[in-house]
Amino acid sequence: MEVEVGDIRVKVTREPLLLTELFGLKPDSAHGAVNSFVGTVRNLNLGRNVTKMEYDCFIPLCEKIFVDIACEAQRKWCADANILIFHRHGELNVGDASVVIIATTGHRDESYRITRYIIEEIKIRAPIWKKEYYQDGETDWVRGHALCQHRKVDHHEHDGSHSCGRQVHPHETR
Repeated sequence: MEVEVGDIRVKVTREPLLLTELFGLKPDSAHGAVNSFVGTVRNLNLGRNVTKMEYDCFIPLCEKIFVDIACEAQRKWCADANILIFHRHGELNVGDASVVIIATTGHRDESYRITRYIIEEIKIRAPIWKKEYYQDGETDWVRGHALCQHRKVDHHEHDGSHSCGRQVHPHETR
């Protein structure tokens, strides 16, 4: 279900994110900038060949947090920004869009700052977990939410990227 709050639209969905439809977002007549961020499922993570990804999340809380983050961004950079945040839930193939963030503002700097802020805050605050499926048949829950428990599987796996190791998913038993 899509949630609209003023100039903010958010949605968590199992349906594919159709970029042509989302990029049809019409900016306010006073807006001269439209900026977007699209996150996609990549085929390689930490040296492992990824075949698909599964996103699990608590949808009502995700949507609330998305609205909260968007409101914060409006307060920081542009009170009349139009903001769209759509995120996938469920199984995605390599190349599929997992998240789309669009901001329209009066000037480009505001729109860049808003989209960057939103994706960084989503990574920290939204209850989203990601399960990667690998070419060798193995799977692993990976960092997607800072509130989750984390533990290293192997200290040699860390390559300096933002991933901090294996994540324990709430449905996974140990």
